[in-house]
Amino acid sequence: MTESPLRSVELWNPDVDWERRNDGSILVWQNGKLGDYPARLSDRIKHWAKERPDTPWMAERDAAGVWQRVTFAQLLTHIRSIGQALLDMGLSTDRPLVILSGNSTQHALIALGAQYAGIPSAAIAPAYSLVAGEFGKLDAVRDQITPGAVFVQDTGPFGRAIEAVFADLPVLGVSGDGLAMSWDALLATPATAAVDKANAATGPDTIAKFLFTSGTTGSPKAVIQTQRMMCVNMEQMTDCYAYLRTEPPVILDWSPWNHVAGGNLCFNTAIYNGGTFHIDGGRPTRDMMANTIRDIREIKPNWYWNVPFGYEMLVEAMDADPSLADAFFKNLKLKYYAGAAMAQHTWDALERLAEKSTGERVLLATGLGSTETAPFALFNTDPEAPAGCIGVPAKEIILKLVPVEGKWEARVKGPNVTPGYWRNEKLTAEAFDEEGFYCLGDALKFVDESDPSKGFFFDGRVAENFKLSTGTWVGVGALRAKLTDALGGLMRDAVIVGEGEDYLGALLVPFRPAIEKLVPGGEGMSDAELCRHPVLTEALAEKLAAYNATATGSSLRVPRVIVMDEALNMDRGEVTDKGSVNQRAVRANRAELVADIYAGSKRVILGKKG
Repeated sequence: MTESPLRSVELWNPDVDWERRNDGSILVWQNGKLGDYPARLSDRIKHWAKERPDTPWMAERDAAGVWQRVTFAQLLTHIRSIGQALLDMGLSTDRPLVILSGNSTQHALIALGAQYAGIPSAAIAPAYSLVAGEFGKLDAVRDQITPGAVFVQDTGPFGRAIEAVFADLPVLGVSGDGLAMSWDALLATPATAAVDKANAATGPDTIAKFLFTSGTTGSPKAVIQTQRMMCVNMEQMTDCYAYLRTEPPVILDWSPWNHVAGGNLCFNTAIYNGGTFHIDGGRPTRDMMANTIRDIREIKPNWYWNVPFGYEMLVEAMDADPSLADAFFKNLKLKYYAGAAMAQHTWDALERLAEKSTGERVLLATGLGSTETAPFALFNTDPEAPAGCIGVPAKEIILKLVPVEGKWEARVKGPNVTPGYWRNEKLTAEAFDEEGFYCLGDALKFVDESDPSKGFFFDGRVAENFKLSTGTWVGVGALRAKLTDALGGLMRDAVIVGEGEDYLGALLVPFRPAIEKLVPGGEGMSDAELCRHPVLTEALAEKLAAYNATATGSSLRVPRVIVMDEALNMDRGEVTDKGSVNQRAVRANRAELVADIYAGSKRVILGKKG
């Protein structure tokens, strides 16, 4: 069968160079300089407000399902008024704005209004306010950044958190009781010369926002995001996705703005390139995926980001309805994933569906970055690269690879790297090495050891890797991807266990939609009934045996697994609201399950013995 052609799309053509140093480390970079980029992101808003005043910048469905749009001209008017109001309230870098609610047009406007006036904002995971039984993480956020005001879409759901943590602060919002100023009054604030003077005083080193890490290993850390970081990163990203310079992005996205992927990469792409950001009313969950499907049919994006779990659910929906695939692939030039490794069967299904719908393949790509890199750092656009390749450094980033315990630890230096953590000199000093490289905490593996220009594979978090009792190192990142893929879509992730033991095991995170298809009557079962059903147990035992038959060595073979029937707990740091699983947190919190694997509990599913 002849492979279908790749859909034409203008992307970068990286010229990669490298140096092997006497201390054993390797430096990798891309030759060439970035194009010009603005001193502040609001310069791009002003540019598009002049050049494309009537182009929608953001669109969101109202309660009746009708898209409500804000143009670039309206955006500039609104953020000047909002910035003026926030200045009048005395907000500043030392008294920033805290945003507790999720994605919305008003959330976007107030964050950009603050940014216009040189006031940082900090979007916080809504779960810290809504899910948590206590508000310890919110207390930590407040104590770190000492906010001057709080924004929520509706005060009702956030009332307990506001009263417990931010009781002495003015509350801004759209609806509910206790607002210091109505939303209409905020937008009607007359903008004076003071707000434009404040904007002119901002520059590359101005703090635009604080993004908090997930806090899975302790209290959340406030990562400084400067104007330079964001503007450079947008130019790096646009250098890579070169087609966006002539084809403005049409984005449909659900990813939370309190994470760097959603809040910087996706959010800023529309602003930087004069495109339209449609707020996806869905999420990759059983209850909300229908909203995403509805939006895809109408919007037909030309640039799309999701986590692997989201693509799995999208594949399932497109297999059931080819017309959805026709809508999804119609204008799409590039699809991008991050947050976890993508299973090969999901990758293959996306290619199959694109070819069936359009007769072409559509590039599926990924990269590597972090909150501290704003996040675009490494990226792969080579269609011939093997699945899982994260590519090469963006322009003006230097990747440093340091040999540690048989692996290559990744460190980066560049203008998109954070200056540090707000009001925490100790953590900042610990995050950088003696040459000023930021330590990502990730291990990488060469696609071709003789040629770094071929790119790299993610080889796990350095802190997640461990040794068996034999002294054999286990690369968790690569193993969990292989194991999850081998289980054929029944599991969406795997937590690898076995530190100090003779052999490996895994706690499996179930993918309920796939299991329901396998188990007769599964739709009506509880999680415990479904995850312990004999049909699922038998299927996993067979797949595990097949995987172990091809796994070479104790660092890859997984003889025993348990399916977790209790959802991962965000409040305990096991998972982020983006779906990323923290291996160490799960292992620590579920020590009894880990012990069951080695005690031979009835819940253990056995594969081929090693």
